Amino acid sequence: MARICIFPRAANTGGVTSFQAKLTAGLNARGIQVCYRLNETPFDALLLTSTTRDLAGLLRLRRRGVRIVQRLDGINWLHRRLRTGPRHFLRAEYGNRLLALLRSRVVTHIVYQSGFVRDWWTRQFGPERVPSVVIHNGVDLSAYTPKGPHTRPAETFRLLLVEGSLQGGYETGLTTALGLAEKLAENFPLEMMVVGRLSPALQTLTQNKSRVPILWAGLVPRDHIPALDRSAHLLYSADINAACPNSVIEALACGLPVAGFATGALPELVTGDAGRLVSYGADPWKLEKPDLPTLAGAAAEILQNSVHFRVAARQRAEEAFGLDAMVEKYLQILLG
Repeated sequence: MARICIFPRAANTGGVTSFQAKLTAGLNARGIQVCYRLNETPFDALLLTSTTRDLAGLLRLRRRGVRIVQRLDGINWLHRRLRTGPRHFLRAEYGNRLLALLRSRVVTHIVYQSGFVRDWWTRQFGPERVPSVVIHNGVDLSAYTPKGPHTRPAETFRLLLVEGSLQGGYETGLTTALGLAEKLAENFPLEMMVVGRLSPALQTLTQNKSRVPILWAGLVPRDHIPALDRSAHLLYSADINAACPNSVIEALACGLPVAGFATGALPELVTGDAGRLVSYGADPWKLEKPDLPTLAGAAAEILQNSVHFRVAARQRAEEAFGLDAMVEKYLQILLG
């Protein structure tokens, strides 16, 4: 029986935790055992999903002939544009350098979460020296589906924002979402729902200056997300230059169309009438002010043709983001 180590084990609310849970379930369903510590040998392959300082342990495994596959997200960059504090700055820079060292000197194979991520790492740190592949994130299409309980309002449109965190430099996403909501509210009855971690101070500040009703859901368990997606009319993807946002893939699977700027991996994910992406209208890497009127116009098109876009969103997910297909692609690079 094959055995795969997924390391280090994630224990937060971010995308890595969700990915590990999905992949583990898919591997177990195929009769493949999963462990999470380097000392739980023997195993046939190691999937490295974030940084580790145990370079000696990885090198020992490599000398034994164990395949070490690195799954790469985007590169930390917001700390260079925003004042996130010296501790956050140093942690972000250290993380980038350690991941780059692993990429260039330690691992035997690389998985990039998107073509955008692959090109980003290549520009920043040069071409990889080992075999690599792009594998988009996947989702369980039987759990994330348009069919199921929801509370989608009938008298107003609901704009949904789903982020793991709206802190540490990601507060700008909430500001842009509010601007979009207020522009849409000029022509549509509209409310906004915000899902994710944020400080009480930011919530109060946003609430006090908002001209549209806001529903604050906070952090929610992963199994609550499908009902929330089904309960909205439109998802705004707030993360600028996102690597491969789970929130977008999950929304599409639930038949929720996506509006956003054509930055990061979004053009790879949101195609056809699964949603609408528009040019940022400025330099997103400098966090310049985006083109909100054009984004609002694109979002309005979705609201005016809701049924059509919902069907297209689900079709896009079925075509490209099934969990089984993702697991099979990982098995190919992990076990050869």
